[in-house]
Amino acid sequence: MIEIDARGLRCPQPIIELGKKIDELKSGDELFLYSDDPATEPDLNAWARMTGNKFSKIENAKFLITKI
Repeated sequence: MIEIDARGLRCPQPIIELGKKIDELKSGDELFLYSDDPATEPDLNAWARMTGNKFSKIENAKFLITKI
């Protein structure tokens, strides 16, 4: 499982790091994004809406991203 540790990074860096990795994945692949920036969840909502990919919050600062 691919993991992106973006803890300590501030908006928009966690989404930028996600964008770099998501292009390497195939449809159905998943990765974990760790981010403690409070803007990450709203940013992920916008990102998912724009890209068609999915995410779910697993716990505080941990998100599961699924490439569609």
